[in-house]
Amino acid sequence: MLTGKTALVTGASRGIGRAIALKLASEGANVAIVYAGNQAAAEETKALALENGVKAECYCCDVSDFDKVAQLVATVKEEFGGIDILVNNAGINRDKLAMQMKEADFDDVIATNLKGAFNTIRQVYPLMVRRRSGRILNISSVAGVCGNAGQANYSAAKAGMIGLTKSIAKEVASRGITCNAIAPGFIATDMTDALPEKVKEGALATIPMRRMGTPEEIADVAAFLVSDAASYITGAVLQVDGGLNM
Repeated sequence: MLTGKTALVTGASRGIGRAIALKLASEGANVAIVYAGNQAAAEETKALALENGVKAECYCCDVSDFDKVAQLVATVKEEFGGIDILVNNAGINRDKLAMQMKEADFDDVIATNLKGAFNTIRQVYPLMVRRRSGRILNISSVAGVCGNAGQANYSAAKAGMIGLTKSIAKEVASRGITCNAIAPGFIATDMTDALPEKVKEGALATIPMRRMGTPEEIADVAAFLVSDAASYITGAVLQVDGGLNM
């Protein structure tokens, strides 16, 4: 159980982020729900989290902005009394073949998906070090493990998250803090719903389990990795992909 702990979850208004926020709330954690623009969806996540009898608040923040993240973390610390768990889930995609990709398409994805994770870690890191405890979880992707055509920017950012995870894990291990990553495969979210049917059919054919995963299946793994039961796991990248990359 996570009773009394505070979790900051980015990209928590929908999809995997929402599922993680709600799972942690069901385990007793108070949740800071960070979102980029969809306030209505974030408020819906908050309402569902509150049903668990925990504290939950919404915060609009562009995680690619270092100063705004610093302000976010300071506010959450003041309102919740600290941050015990950080889940970096915020992400965007701008898919194109590399030969057609604009510089902005590459820069924007790296800024949100990778630099955003660094920004939050940078601000939460000192809080956890002072307490000599904490859990950092980065949501990477199978695309960051094996690459994906048409996603050079996304794959590079998600691969970068894996390197970031391992580096931070080595820095903070002696201070009672763990840092791990989950690499989801094809998960049924708004992002995958937008894919053409032919693409989805092709993807399913490559998955040994012959189905997409659910956000709740990622959330279950996330809840384990931020719990006391995973206190001796750090620097790990757990693939939750139905056997896609084995």
